[in-house]
Amino acid sequence: MFEKEKDLVDAFVRGQVSRRGLLRGLAALGVTAATADLLINRATTQALAQDFDWQRHSGTGVKLLLNKHPYTDAMIANLETFTSLTGMEVAYDVFPEDVYFDKVTAALASRSSEYDAFMTGAYMTWTYGPAGWCNDLAEWIGDPEKTAPGYAWEDMLPGLRASTAWSGRPGDPLGGEGAKQWCIPWGFELNNLSYNRVMFDQAGVTPPQNMGELVEAAAKLNRDVEGAYGIGVRGSRSWATIHPGFLSAYANFGQKDLSVSEDGKLSAAMNTPESKDFHAQWVKMIQDSGPTNWSTYTWYQVGTDLGAGASAMIYDADILGFFMNGGDNAQAGNLGYAPFAANPAADAPTPNVWVWSLAMSAFSRNPDAAWYFLQWASGVEHALFGAREQDFVNPVRQSVWSDEAFRARMDKSYPGYVQQYEASAPGAQIYFTPQPLFFDLTTEWAATLQEMVADQVSVDEGLDRLAESVDGQLADAGLG
Repeated sequence: MFEKEKDLVDAFVRGQVSRRGLLRGLAALGVTAATADLLINRATTQALAQDFDWQRHSGTGVKLLLNKHPYTDAMIANLETFTSLTGMEVAYDVFPEDVYFDKVTAALASRSSEYDAFMTGAYMTWTYGPAGWCNDLAEWIGDPEKTAPGYAWEDMLPGLRASTAWSGRPGDPLGGEGAKQWCIPWGFELNNLSYNRVMFDQAGVTPPQNMGELVEAAAKLNRDVEGAYGIGVRGSRSWATIHPGFLSAYANFGQKDLSVSEDGKLSAAMNTPESKDFHAQWVKMIQDSGPTNWSTYTWYQVGTDLGAGASAMIYDADILGFFMNGGDNAQAGNLGYAPFAANPAADAPTPNVWVWSLAMSAFSRNPDAAWYFLQWASGVEHALFGAREQDFVNPVRQSVWSDEAFRARMDKSYPGYVQQYEASAPGAQIYFTPQPLFFDLTTEWAATLQEMVADQVSVDEGLDRLAESVDGQLADAGLG
């Protein structure tokens, strides 16, 4: 780096020059935007080393177990920065999601020390944590000898910090008393509407504001837009069908999956009159305006149809709409985003969230070195790099959402995305009741939903039968 460029970047790191001023100054010196970001990332990394011994574990290494995902891609693209900062080598195995969680469970259940850290969903730690398979990271976060002063744990969005912490006692609230930080939020998705603006204009439809309007808008789009169905939502026989748009809307009506009594006993809560009314609307929407093979739909089919123009909108992860608005997708550039509160009486959306997180194996041979990687990968500097230069969206840190470069990128290429996020973020959290039968009970819920859509059982009968089964399973497990 030449002296003038170096001085300008150093002034930015010291806070004496704004990012906009820095980019303007570097451009005047003939530095491209891509090169400027590399210089900024390098200088920021060097600044990190001034107040913390990042080289403490130099010469050692960690091995990671990772899901194939844009978050993983962003980390790998920036891995040289970590190695330069710490002197540590990083090895990793990456698997597609259809086999990834089986790989994690097998490694942990066998108490393998092969992997030091791994990607996980917050739901999975409801099994891993109480089983003693992953460490409570609060021990490292609160230790100034092991955590850099610039890590800024409080910068993590509060709903996500809470959603990744649990006491391990079934029914206890996430982030409540005695909660252990089983994992660190890394990237997340909340659930709102992503829609095809061209198709909406063609049908004369505006983004719906509540569940009744959603059912009507989806039906009109289904009728008026040739070659596309009205709305995409997940439908496979899996817990993953329940957690995105479905539970986000369900929670907006004040409904719960389970009730928790004063003595901590759990019972089914999905067969209330309000729940039955909501299910009836949801079932009608799918029957009238969903894909013909809805019962096979996962994240991938919902997203692919939106990107290809086979659906007019989806009610699913906002980042799914983000990914489909770029790359070689046929509808790239045509998608819009809207916050959604299903309940017309609700003040704001209450999106359930999926939180891709980082956890430390309890069987790591070098947990302190593993923590160095975890705090770097979930730190401010890497988050800014990923949000500005890669597809590390949604960020889990408020400072990144406030970053002018990130916001400018989003406003330019993804109009409306930041606005849907900001309208929804205050109510974004995990709305399930944490307990060890989570995957079994939600998968049965999805199976019951399939039967309702196929007219094999009425909504009333299906939910009453489901509640009876859930109560029986909770009782057998000593939870009800």
